[in-house]
Amino acid sequence: MPTRLATCALPVLLLCGCVGAPATTPQTAEVPPQALGLGTDPAPPSDLAWWTAFGDPQVDRLAGRLMQSNPTLQGVLARIRAAQADISINRAANYPQVSLDASVQRMLLSDAYIFPAGFGGSSLWAGDVQARLSWSLDFWGKQAALIDKARGTAAAVALDGQAARLALAGTFAQAYVGLFLAWRNVDIAGQAVRERQTILELTESRVTAGLENAAALEQAKALLAMSRIEGMKFEAQRDVSIHAIAALTGQGAAAYAAIERPVAALDTALPLPTALPADLLARRPDILAARARVTAALRGRDAAHADFFPNINLAANIGLQAVGLGNIFTDDAFTAGAGPALHLPIFDAGKIRAQYARATADLDLAVSEYNATVLGAVRQVSDALTQVKSLEAQRVQQQLALDSAARAFALAEERYRLGLDGQLPMLTAQNTLLAARQQMAALVSLAVIQRVTLLLSVGGGFAPSGDSATQDSRP
Repeated sequence: MPTRLATCALPVLLLCGCVGAPATTPQTAEVPPQALGLGTDPAPPSDLAWWTAFGDPQVDRLAGRLMQSNPTLQGVLARIRAAQADISINRAANYPQVSLDASVQRMLLSDAYIFPAGFGGSSLWAGDVQARLSWSLDFWGKQAALIDKARGTAAAVALDGQAARLALAGTFAQAYVGLFLAWRNVDIAGQAVRERQTILELTESRVTAGLENAAALEQAKALLAMSRIEGMKFEAQRDVSIHAIAALTGQGAAAYAAIERPVAALDTALPLPTALPADLLARRPDILAARARVTAALRGRDAAHADFFPNINLAANIGLQAVGLGNIFTDDAFTAGAGPALHLPIFDAGKIRAQYARATADLDLAVSEYNATVLGAVRQVSDALTQVKSLEAQRVQQQLALDSAARAFALAEERYRLGLDGQLPMLTAQNTLLAARQQMAALVSLAVIQRVTLLLSVGGGFAPSGDSATQDSRP
């Protein structure tokens, strides 16, 4: 009796131990918004096509191609379509499934089995044609959770597409500003060539007059050659920038000649915040995508938890079965069946518990990635704000330096022309002026890049919409 009691109690104990939810709880919590130091004012609104603020038709044309033909974006769109298809796959599993199966086999029937005399030991054709219906009754919400998980994943992938568009827009802006800077440096090098050509001619006249020596003449020739080399270097940089822009917009070498000198109004003000915006978490698509993945992981954990409970299906079949092909279409070959099917986990060596623990770990991973995205976004915006403010102040001082360097060179050149000074003060002033021009061009370009970076880091050009972010494809 004790042995029988223990035998009967064992399945009950196993059922109680396996069906109950495991003591596995999430270990990672989301960073609270109040700990991020966000301001009280939202970021200023920005146009979806913010690059039109540059006032350059070529930018508008190339940006349009960027959003249509960039290979990276085309890959993202394929991922979005795949994620939307996953929704349909999971939704289909929530409905009845009907299939038709048919088979014909040549069988050697056993003479020692259930077959009657005359059949056993003989070789005959056996046919089976059946229509089967199965329907999983989602009592515990597993299938609903899987559908929600797929929707959350699709929403995250769609938001990844928005983030990719912003990132590519930033890369394009950097490449285009790089093209502008290269052209500007070509102009500066050309201006330096003309100035040093004038210096060479002035030095030659002074050597002819006996007022200067041959060393000064060779120095002027060397500086002129170096200016020409600088021009060649910047022309190469210009061409490399053209190649990069063509590749970003999905074009090859045939498009190089069509990319002309930028006429962008780089000083045009873009709508930018002055502090960390209050709506940062709701504006950036990468943050919203990370949040959608947290939601998807939560629903995935719910689906894993549902595996601890019975799975109930409805099954039915109707068809024909017969030994001997001549009998398969007779009334005696008709077969049918219907009824519920129950699957209850009793003992699986901890597999279901481990799957639930894995789903919980996936949730912790999603939360940690969300936290990293949020903190990274706060840092990116803070860095961009600092750079924009610093570059504005630097530009004011650089303009003062440039104006003074221009005046100093003009005075030094005049004094050299009049014989009041030697060549060295004039060359020093000209080098200072050249450096000031190049540094001003670099500051202007870097300021534009930082303003674009700030615009994009607060989600500029992104208009979050619940419909567009979470819409799924319904077949």
